[in-house]
Amino acid sequence: MRRAAKVDANQPEIVSALRAIGATVAVTSTAGQGFPDICCGWRGRNVLFEIKDGSKPPSARKLTPDQIEFHAAWKGEIAVITSAAEAVDYLLRG
Repeated sequence: MRRAAKVDANQPEIVSALRAIGATVAVTSTAGQGFPDICCGWRGRNVLFEIKDGSKPPSARKLTPDQIEFHAAWKGEIAVITSAAEAVDYLLRG
């Protein structure tokens, strides 16, 4: 049986910041099997973001084995972020 997906504490702030700049955001953190936490549409781009809590130690921010496998197989744009500022900057720098 699959464990319930954990939602990082900073996810609501990140989603709000991305929406504030006009991005569309779909929260997918409950999808499981390594699928990233949010899907973001911005100026014709689609970006998958894996959210990690930047306030936690690096050992607690590591990708899970499923996430590593998903990232390796994904042929589109994907990034790991730890803050709202980092997410917005990622989109703005294109």
